[in-house]
Amino acid sequence: MSLRTLHARPLTAEAFRPFGEVIEPDNCTEIRLINNGTTTRFHDIAPVDVASGGGHALISIFRGKPFALPFRVEMLERHPLGSQAFMPLEGRPYLVVVAPDVGGRPGEPVAFLASGAQGVSYARGTWHHPLIALEERSDFLVVDRGGPGVNLAEFMLDAPVLVDS
Repeated sequence: MSLRTLHARPLTAEAFRPFGEVIEPDNCTEIRLINNGTTTRFHDIAPVDVASGGGHALISIFRGKPFALPFRVEMLERHPLGSQAFMPLEGRPYLVVVAPDVGGRPGEPVAFLASGAQGVSYARGTWHHPLIALEERSDFLVVDRGGPGVNLAEFMLDAPVLVDS
């Protein structure tokens, strides 16, 4: 069986909006000068949606081992009780693979190549591949949900997809 190839496109706020928000200054709703004008606050870039079912926000650091392109996607996951945000800490690019929900399972995957200056916030219930660091081991600041309930669903794809640039 031959693999379908999915070409990763540059990550933009507009293209990613069906799946969540891109975390970067250009995607804020308001810019505020704070701390007596010494700091610019890029305000309200992405919601943190974690309160469902008694949840609370967690801040963690995920360390991703590097992968190379082409990358084989065999499964996707989602978090039905909360959003999940990733912000790279070391300025390295990474791959984002998401899919719309179609009847409780992933639809057609979409791949984005994120720069090391862009983060992503997956909306609650968005199908996505776990962290895919590129080039070198990379650390990410992650904001997601802690608390009671099952907040992880995994789905093995019927046919793997190959992602390339």
